[in-house]
Amino acid sequence: MATNAGSKAEQVGDSASLEVLARVGLIAYGVVHLLIGWLALQIAWGAASKSADSSGALRTLADQPFGKILLCLVAVGLVALALWQASAAIWGYRNHEGAKRVRKQVTSGAKAVIYAVLGGSAASVALGWGSGSSQSQQQTTSGVLAWPAGQVIVVVTGLIIIGVGVAGAVKGVKKSFVEEIDTSSMSPVAREGVARLGQVGYIAKGVALGVVGSLLSYAALTFERLNAQGLDGALQAILAQPFGRYLLTAVALGFVAFGLFAMLQSRYRRM
Repeated sequence: MATNAGSKAEQVGDSASLEVLARVGLIAYGVVHLLIGWLALQIAWGAASKSADSSGALRTLADQPFGKILLCLVAVGLVALALWQASAAIWGYRNHEGAKRVRKQVTSGAKAVIYAVLGGSAASVALGWGSGSSQSQQQTTSGVLAWPAGQVIVVVTGLIIIGVGVAGAVKGVKKSFVEEIDTSSMSPVAREGVARLGQVGYIAKGVALGVVGSLLSYAALTFERLNAQGLDGALQAILAQPFGRYLLTAVALGFVAFGLFAMLQSRYRRM
């Protein structure tokens, strides 16, 4: 009985309809990163009206003509991405063994959570239930710091985010993401262009996540709750550095590159 249920669930995870929705989700994921890059550029050059994070990107999309309808499509695509990654975490990577398979399954599980949270945020903004603002994220972190062992929880969370950022940057440097996409039908020039987009995007996103994790850990260690900021706060911290405008511009262009790469994956990603 349990075996039959598991088999049916696995078939759902491998279904063609889910694959199509997941590819739509990759486009949605790319759009969110393009908007974050655009908002970061506005911060760098003093023209920002919204926070340069996923919540700001979603609100920007919601403000466009038919924006709420688009947000609903984004939410559906991201939830499909989450289901696809969850199925990979449970049943996938059978061509790998031992620790390598476990590592890939854990990574897929983490991605499933990220996509699900982002999809939920998109649905929340579309339905007018909340904004998922940076201020509310900061208040949540401040609330956790007040818990017993809250300081340890936030520090560990910050270190995990730093680890994810470092892993992303290393993935970009090594271009190991190339094995996830099918480039056999591309010309050599197109193949090199896609590799460069992914490389720049992963490194820039890794740097930004590293700053986010550092701010969280610093806030927990010093109990300076105002420093417990998300991506928008991290970008503001980059802006405050010497030549910060140019550093932030580089990071913003990296997010744009990652967004374009994610959208290209919708066509070439191995499912």
